Amino acid sequence: MQFKANLIKGKLIKRYKRFLADVILEDGRKVIAHCPNPGSMLGLATPGTTVWLEPNDDPKKKLKYGWRLAEFEDRMVCIDTNIANTVVKEALENKEISELDYQQFKQEVKYSDNSRIDFLLTSAKQQTFLEIKSVTLMRDKGVAEFPDSITKRGSKHLKDLSKMVTSGHVSVLFFLCMRGDVARVRIAADIDSIYDANIKAALKSGIQLICYDTQVTKFGVKLGKPIVVDI
Repeated sequence: MQFKANLIKGKLIKRYKRFLADVILEDGRKVIAHCPNPGSMLGLATPGTTVWLEPNDDPKKKLKYGWRLAEFEDRMVCIDTNIANTVVKEALENKEISELDYQQFKQEVKYSDNSRIDFLLTSAKQQTFLEIKSVTLMRDKGVAEFPDSITKRGSKHLKDLSKMVTSGHVSVLFFLCMRGDVARVRIAADIDSIYDANIKAALKSGIQLICYDTQVTKFGVKLGKPIVVDI
């Protein structure tokens, strides 16, 4: 996935109201950027962090900049949760995820209790319900964690996926680490102990779990290599 416009470098002043961020650009201008991440962004939203914004000239958008990347030490981290689905979509189109068996797929398909699955994969033998989770948190070097805040929605998704397994389908939870400095992934049980318990129960119910990292640059984001998840 390539960004539509060249990213602009700046320094984060503050993130507020979850979806807004004040940024000072290199030319000294102060701008307000849309922050497309509902999580806490722990470790990535500290004032003074180097960030990269994508400009737009869409008259329908109130904000003319979207926050895409944050620099963490010497690495780029993609903070835009929407990009995770775009990266997976391109990977599915190119048959780059060997763990998944399918002939075709659709996005945002309505299923359990008014929920929508990120991707519904179909083959002659089965239907696979694929849920994507964007992972950005890293508190220990080389170890990514999910979630970065309490996620009732994430727990609901686990229960919905388990119902699909009970109905005879395949359910897959896909952790996509939006950074390339990851050796392994674990659940942040101290942040959301309920999610930790729910994912352990979900795995016992038959949900499959896969995880990849990504290659993140100021030009775009692409699928990387498989990563081990410690649960």
